[in-house]
Amino acid sequence: MSKNRELKVQVVAEIVEKIKNCQSMVICSYSGLTVEQVTNLRKLCREQEVQYCVLKNRLVLRALQECGISGLENLLEGPNAFVFSTKDVTNAPKVVNDFIEKNKLQSLEIKGGMMGTEILDVAGVKALASLPSREELLATMVGCLVSPVSSLVAVLDEIAEQKAAA
Repeated sequence: MSKNRELKVQVVAEIVEKIKNCQSMVICSYSGLTVEQVTNLRKLCREQEVQYCVLKNRLVLRALQECGISGLENLLEGPNAFVFSTKDVTNAPKVVNDFIEKNKLQSLEIKGGMMGTEILDVAGVKALASLPSREELLATMVGCLVSPVSSLVAVLDEIAEQKAAA
């Protein structure tokens, strides 16, 4: 096997691992971004523990085929960036969508993505970006559970104060 082919097989294996380990993936067309904008996006991705990669479409297609995932073939045309989220399903869509909205970019465009093995269109990725993160949902749930208990404690404390005053 030639050296070039060995390298490509190795890169495909790495992409397969990324796909298998990710909660979500966003595919973006990035043509027209300045170096400064790409640098800022990469920095934001690192801060949110999201992986931003520019990969060859053909190698991503092979990796998707190895994972048994189909439906993204039509998105793998032109220069694409892939944003992988391993911690939370909403991280990658949020980072990309917020970056586009914050900077009012026309040159960075969401083409679609994936959540687990489910294929998402642009609307699906944007809907995922609008959802609260796992941590926010857990905090809301804990708040809902603690609220009645804290109200009960406040009422009991009030009763105890009234009895002590009388």
